Amino acid sequence: MTLDYETLRLIWWALLGALLIGFAVMDGFDLGVGMLLPFVARTDLERRVAINTVGPVWEGNQVWLILGAGAIFAAWPPLYAVAFSGFYLAMFLVLCALILRPVGFKFRSKLASPRWRAVWDGALFVGGLVPALIFGVAVGNAFVGAPFRFDADLRLTYEGTLLGLLNPFALLCGLVSVAMLTLHGGTYLALKADGPVAARAARIARKAGLALGLLFTIAGFYVAFGVAGHAVLHGAGGNAPSNPLAKQVATQTGAWLANYVLHPWTLAAPALAYAATALAALLVVRGRPGLAFVASGTAVAGVVATAGLSLFPFLLPSSLDPNAGLTVFDASSSRTTLLIMLVATLIFLPLILAYTAWVYRVLRGRVTETWVEAQGKAVY
Repeated sequence: MTLDYETLRLIWWALLGALLIGFAVMDGFDLGVGMLLPFVARTDLERRVAINTVGPVWEGNQVWLILGAGAIFAAWPPLYAVAFSGFYLAMFLVLCALILRPVGFKFRSKLASPRWRAVWDGALFVGGLVPALIFGVAVGNAFVGAPFRFDADLRLTYEGTLLGLLNPFALLCGLVSVAMLTLHGGTYLALKADGPVAARAARIARKAGLALGLLFTIAGFYVAFGVAGHAVLHGAGGNAPSNPLAKQVATQTGAWLANYVLHPWTLAAPALAYAATALAALLVVRGRPGLAFVASGTAVAGVVATAGLSLFPFLLPSSLDPNAGLTVFDASSSRTTLLIMLVATLIFLPLILAYTAWVYRVLRGRVTETWVEAQGKAVY
């Protein structure tokens, strides 16, 4: 059976969502552990316990970020052009923060000096907080619309600034992201750490779950009553060549909720986010960290899916010229490119999933203070 252009575009929209969810779930608890490091560990040994829960896996988890960025580059070139040029300074801050993580992991144990280790522990905290915040801010700006336009020859003009990205709704989404990954990191530490670190992480995870539920609700009301949503009135069909200007777009407050009215099944995403968040917060304090971690990962998936389903068919709306907003159907690569990429993805993605599952099976079990002391300098 031959897949038509519209179907391939929808498949790649779903795959992009899956890759972003994979990144948020897999690398999300790494970022969460970094944010929690100053609050769950009071001694150097306790900090080493927390760090070594993610020590063997944090590098592999970043593969999902590369996969997501690569999918955007290959499947949605205009989206890549707008996001990675217009949001350049924000992305630069994220990269700087992410660079601090490997440096912090590798350098903190080189010297026994408390001041030396405190500096790199601070770097790990920043390396967790900044990406979590800015990724949420980026999603918030997707709802508000980015300040870009195209001319008649599809040449891009971006008129925004870094400070312009820090609007109230975007900052609210940043806080949602921070609370979400704090919950995820807390359940992971409750599962993988031992003693006081696990106990403190469980208590913080419960509070983060409550904060996530509250912030997610406030963001929902903001989307319904405070943000001008975009809706395609008419334009190129799903099988038409990519051209962001071949459509007409209207803006109206509450338009981002239209998909939930037209397709009630999409309500499953926010419902899943709420239910999984509540379940994770409940299970983690009742001594069921394994199930709590699964629930927090499900909550992350629900929150990310809610954003994607609310925006559909838009990938990145424009606040300067709504007609220039990028959608699933007018910003993709060619049909041949999408088809070749799909074949490659069907071959290699299962291999990545199988290898990841094997790694986590091999590394199962808790990281204890006794084990860390016994390993000496062989671990972080």
